[in-house]
Amino acid sequence: MTKPPLTLYLAAPRGFCAGVDRAIKIVEMALEKWGAPVYVRHEIVHNKFVVDGLRDKGAVFVEELSECPDDRPVIFSAHGVPKSVPSAAQARNMIYVDATCPLVSKVHIEAQRHAEAGLQIIMIGHAGHPETVGTMGQLPDGDVLLVETPNDVAGVAVRDETRLAYVTQTTLSVDDTADIVAALQARFPAIIGPHKEDICYATTNRQEAVKAMAPKCDAMLVVGAPNSSNSKRLVEVGARAGCAYAQLVQRADDIDWRALEGIGSIGITAGASAPEVLINEVIDAFKARYDVTTELVETAQENVEFKVPRVLRQPA
Repeated sequence: MTKPPLTLYLAAPRGFCAGVDRAIKIVEMALEKWGAPVYVRHEIVHNKFVVDGLRDKGAVFVEELSECPDDRPVIFSAHGVPKSVPSAAQARNMIYVDATCPLVSKVHIEAQRHAEAGLQIIMIGHAGHPETVGTMGQLPDGDVLLVETPNDVAGVAVRDETRLAYVTQTTLSVDDTADIVAALQARFPAIIGPHKEDICYATTNRQEAVKAMAPKCDAMLVVGAPNSSNSKRLVEVGARAGCAYAQLVQRADDIDWRALEGIGSIGITAGASAPEVLINEVIDAFKARYDVTTELVETAQENVEFKVPRVLRQPA
């Protein structure tokens, strides 16, 4: 039986970013240096396949520092943690390694500087997301106010309208964030923004590739986890950019083949914490069912690399 033809558009860049790469490497190097178990506070990155793989090597994932013993190393996830967490680890004389993405750390430092200059911070982010919790936790309660939508801006109660700055979660939709920034600037003309965009290069690049790919596709799949902010944003960006069917899948088993009946083209991309092995698994699933012609949709090239902390580069 002949397979139906299918054009498969593959977004580039896609998948792992430098911050995720570094965080995974930190856990692997910690296990090599100190042996198992090594504790990790929160999923190191939001991807079940990655987390399960590290668990098999001896990483123990917990949600709170209180679940960790004093005598084993603990790693803080790529999303960042409130200041109270390393302080508590120090108080217990624990060995800890901070795997916070350097681009998230940049936002932390920015918020700190603004606060030291006497400014109140408004954070654009998603309530409860570990990155938002970590950034807001750099400063005392009440010093950082959260807004999630342009409508939230109207209800924000600030101390002084002339002494404000804003920061953003690094994994947001570029377009949605622009709408919220416009609302903030309209209400608070004196508000100070970041020197350089807080939304990270990887988030922006993946969204740009999706925008270029979406109008060509009958359907689009984003390989990523349901708790991955940047992956969910890619689905929204794809739908908004003109793709009639955009869905998140964790791996090939999640593909809804009935929903894809009759398509002539599919776009595939992946969130920043999805490994290439899962992307290839999805591509192979299409090749098993269709006569696939692959086209790369490349909008940027990435060559960013972040060093792992010095403690892991020194012998035990």
